[in-house]
Amino acid sequence: MVMLRLQKRLAAAVLKCGKRKIWLDPNETTEISNANSRQQVKKLVKDGLIIRQPQIIHSRSRALRHAAAKRKGRHTGHGKRKGTANARMPVKVLWMRRQRVLRRMLRKYRDTKKIDNHLYHELYMRSKGNVFKNKRVLMEYIHRRKAEDSRQKLLSDQADARRSRVKAARERRSDRVQKRQEEMIAAAVAQEKKK
Repeated sequence: MVMLRLQKRLAAAVLKCGKRKIWLDPNETTEISNANSRQQVKKLVKDGLIIRQPQIIHSRSRALRHAAAKRKGRHTGHGKRKGTANARMPVKVLWMRRQRVLRRMLRKYRDTKKIDNHLYHELYMRSKGNVFKNKRVLMEYIHRRKAEDSRQKLLSDQADARRSRVKAARERRSDRVQKRQEEMIAAAVAQEKKK
């Protein structure tokens, strides 16, 4: 058996790969052993006596299939968990996400004039105080609050109208009473004059 260590090293350098990727033709060992320069090795490569073997394929199909199953929620039971619940999905991250969602919604409502600055500030502070657990709850609260405010405004307007009506009626009545009194006084004075 001829030692072809030199030829394998030279071939690896010429073909720019590792020695484990070099294939030397076992039927042509004598001819290969005569090659002791890079030039001769290049000629052997050209003739096909020395070949660079292809890369070994490392299939990702199983890994991809497993990842797809994990996206669906498989393989995530108690036995597969290593970290604590807080390490896997921190409470702080959940809080930041929720605050960003709520604040974005409040900004949008304020910009579209659905809520005024006073209500915006109040709801901002309430969301910071952990009153609303998600966007739907906040939206419902806003609708309820706006309906309540409009009802209050309607009631106050009605009360104002009633007050003004009563005041006008009272003034009219007092005017009538005063007129009647003046007429009675005038009649009494006229009667006195007749006597």
